[in-house]
Amino acid sequence: MKKRKYQQKIRADQAQETREQIVQATVELHEKLGPAKTSIKAIAEHAGVQRLTVYRHFPDEASLFMACTSHWLASHPLPAFSDWGEYDDPMQLTAAALLDFYQYYRNNERMWTVAYRDVDEVEALQAPMAAVDSYLKQFCDQLLTAWKVKAKEKEQLSLTLRHGLRFSTWQSLKAENLSDKKMVELVMHWLA
Repeated sequence: MKKRKYQQKIRADQAQETREQIVQATVELHEKLGPAKTSIKAIAEHAGVQRLTVYRHFPDEASLFMACTSHWLASHPLPAFSDWGEYDDPMQLTAAALLDFYQYYRNNERMWTVAYRDVDEVEALQAPMAAVDSYLKQFCDQLLTAWKVKAKEKEQLSLTLRHGLRFSTWQSLKAENLSDKKMVELVMHWLA
């Protein structure tokens, strides 16, 4: 009986290792080519497995994309609100948060570029990207709590903060050859 449990453990470990190879291959191809240009055949070849093996571990594209996104975000986590607990001033808090987001975008630009480029084209990518957008909205809402403004001003502040936190905003400012610090200064000017 012990030999059978040992063999089951080996098979389970091998299955987990294969699953991780598939996810890693998917991440690498998504970053290189983009999700829309990454086929299951290419993933299988890159992972060193058969196409049927990919389907055995991930019966549909949505489950593969969720695993890929979870894996990538675990290695490249978005900035967390708790990172700036030492700031009492809302301007300093917001500037620090924006700078961290902009540096994060700069360090992970390729993956975010292809993900946002392909989101409308790849249905399986829409749920993970919607989760990222929801995170950014919640992050913005948390930032807003530090600002003591009237209801009317809060709406404008919210729109400006959401705009400032977007990858697309960072991308457009980068196209103007602005450093991350200069981008933050500009957005802070909008907020002031």
